[in-house]
Amino acid sequence: MQKKIILLGYMGSGKTIIASKLSNVLRKTHFDLDVLIENEQNLSISSIFKTKGELYFRKLEHEVFKKIIHSNDEFILSLGGGTPCYANNHLFLQNEDVISIYLKTSIEELYRRLSKNKSGRPIIAEMSEEELKEFIAKHLFDRSFYYHQAKHIISTDGKSIEEVVEEIKKLVA
Repeated sequence: MQKKIILLGYMGSGKTIIASKLSNVLRKTHFDLDVLIENEQNLSISSIFKTKGELYFRKLEHEVFKKIIHSNDEFILSLGGGTPCYANNHLFLQNEDVISIYLKTSIEELYRRLSKNKSGRPIIAEMSEEELKEFIAKHLFDRSFYYHQAKHIISTDGKSIEEVVEEIKKLVA
């Protein structure tokens, strides 16, 4: 049976970079759900949100996720931070041919990572330190149930990208 590796977690948890490195190590194709959506719409995610709204985006996200998850291909897929939390997307994480992995990262570590690159993330670009910490904590609390639907959980705190990739490699071997 073809295995689909799905990485999920909050923004800044390392989903995209870890999926990319893992793709090289395992010699599997890597897809980023946000990039698939952008390519399908010829618009950036932030433009979709601005022009068509979050409801439209979440419906589109679900359709693109469903299409790729039902393909017969073997791949590594990095999800958007909110993907598991909408349209029952978390149910796909339990599919028999899916290895779903939650890249669990503490509030403190997420804050450290995200505060370095706020300008690259429009949703947090204008937040103060205090607002950013509160925003992360609230989102993690709200999304925890969905993130924990993954079959496996790997903590990323204090680990290099290579260490996390190695942990996943052992898990999927």
